[in-house]
Amino acid sequence: MKKIIYVFLSIIILINITACATTDSSTHTNSVLDNKTLVYGSGDYTRINPAIDEHGEINILLFDGLTAHDGDNQVVAGLAKNWSFNDKMCTYTFHLEEDVKWHDGEPFTANDVKFTIEAIMNPDNGSENAQNYEDVEEITVIDKHTISFKLAAPNVAFLDYMTMPILPEHLLKGEDMQESDFFKNPIGTGPYKLESWDVGQAITLVKNEDYFKGEANIDTVIFKIVTDDNAKAMQMQSGELNLALLAPKDCMQFKNNDSYTVYNMTTSDYRGILFNFQNEYWTKNRDIIPAICYSIDRDAILDTVLLGYGITAYGPLQRNIYNNENVEQYNYNPAKAKKILEDAGCVMGKQGFYERDGEEIGFVISVAAGDQVRLDIASAAAQQLCEVGINCSVDIPAQVDWTRQMAYLIGWGSPFDADDHTYKVFGTGKGANYSGYSNTDVDKYLLEARQTDNKKKRSRAYNKFQKALAKDPAFAFICYIDACYVADARLKGIDADTVMGHHGVGIFWNIIEWTI
Repeated sequence: MKKIIYVFLSIIILINITACATTDSSTHTNSVLDNKTLVYGSGDYTRINPAIDEHGEINILLFDGLTAHDGDNQVVAGLAKNWSFNDKMCTYTFHLEEDVKWHDGEPFTANDVKFTIEAIMNPDNGSENAQNYEDVEEITVIDKHTISFKLAAPNVAFLDYMTMPILPEHLLKGEDMQESDFFKNPIGTGPYKLESWDVGQAITLVKNEDYFKGEANIDTVIFKIVTDDNAKAMQMQSGELNLALLAPKDCMQFKNNDSYTVYNMTTSDYRGILFNFQNEYWTKNRDIIPAICYSIDRDAILDTVLLGYGITAYGPLQRNIYNNENVEQYNYNPAKAKKILEDAGCVMGKQGFYERDGEEIGFVISVAAGDQVRLDIASAAAQQLCEVGINCSVDIPAQVDWTRQMAYLIGWGSPFDADDHTYKVFGTGKGANYSGYSNTDVDKYLLEARQTDNKKKRSRAYNKFQKALAKDPAFAFICYIDACYVADARLKGIDADTVMGHHGVGIFWNIIEWTI
């Protein structure tokens, strides 16, 4: 049955490639690309709120943080021109740029910084980013251009987290940080400012001629909303888009066309099955999760769905200096999966699926609408699980229900400090721990790693964290996905060597240097 499944998937991919390849290349008119305008194929936005939400690709164009990341994902100066750390007082002091203005002309000051971080820390605001600053004990505005942060405990990732976009106090003070109209008309300090927002269609940005780091070369950047992966590839081919992140199968049609440049970029962006421990099913069946992990043929999924664009996954830090490859990787082993199930008291039922205490072993993987790659990964994994005897299916809900769904095809990852997207994703009760996962050893080792800048001690702590997580999996890790960006060949300046983050985010880090 497995061979039939993979042949079927390959046929689907081949049909899609062939159908796209029949498009006449002469339709690539570049009608929207000139030396003034770039059109990017974007997902949709209901708001632009970097304090509360994560990974908005548009954020870096509109806002700045006190620090920033360069092309090697190292921390560099942003709104802060320099800083110091007093290790005895556990206090960071930042000295800010003095001639920065908000897009409305008002001056940027240290009060804006204090306002932003306190808003994120306020539990009433429900920020996904709150755990990044849970060690902050006191924020002191020393003067308009100097601010200090006293921490209750060391946080070696703190400078990474100060890349957080800063928001204007004068426009948001007293506003609802979830519902304010500001987040549909954002004003930042960044290299571009909002010109218009046609909801569900396009967000148009124009360059900030007063940007403190220097004026961008491209005048206008349009985030054209294209939520369907297949439509994005078609619009790239027709010239309606000039830059887009495409699914691996869609990238192939652009590889041998001189009108385009294909950037196959390494990412820290992994996919896996999140088990929702808030659902009582996993209270009863948590012990069979290792069987699920052994049932997934990751190599087959990498070959048939990603066409080799990526690597197989076994943990959250494989693209990080603290990765520990000496953990249980759950390599495909259906016989071992069946033994775990049978040792747990499961017996094969008449329908070809295991049962325990009269109840069938099986679950549903939820997948967000519009992401064809996630859907294909989930579908392939579900079929593999069915072959072993676990009745697994895939659902595309109208809205994700984090508290009641059984499982979700999750994506996370960070090319930055190892604390990012481990502490708040796997730590008990943290803001991005949507699975409700809790493990005291995981909590202990993540905290140890966060609180030391000694690389050997951090390495030991992260090694122990990864072993504990592998022993008690929160996710069934499947793969890391390369980011396949396709650009009009006349677009120059993209850093092809930057390691991308979650959802392939990060390509715009040096947009002010881009040219057409």
